Amino acid sequence: MMSKEKLNRINELAKKKKSIGLTKEEQTEQNELRDEYIKNVRKSFSNQIESMTVIDPEGNDVTPEKVKEIQRKKNSH
Repeated sequence: MMSKEKLNRINELAKKKKSIGLTKEEQTEQNELRDEYIKNVRKSFSNQIESMTVIDPEGNDVTPEKVKEIQRKKNSH
C-alpha cells in the first residue's frame, strides 16, 4: 500500500501541472510515483482475484473459469 505522503504528493504534482506546469525533475518524480501507484493497484486487484469465490443463491460455486485458472496458477507456485 502506498503511503499517505506519496498519495498527497501525487495530488500536489497533478494540481501544479494543471496550474503552472512542472519542472523536468517534478515530471520525473510524478512518473515514478504514478508507476508505483499503478503497480500497487494491480497487485491489490490481483490479490483480490486470487482469493475470490463466487457463490450463487443455491450455494453452488460459480466462480468464472478464468478466475479459477488464475488461482490454480498462483497455488502451483
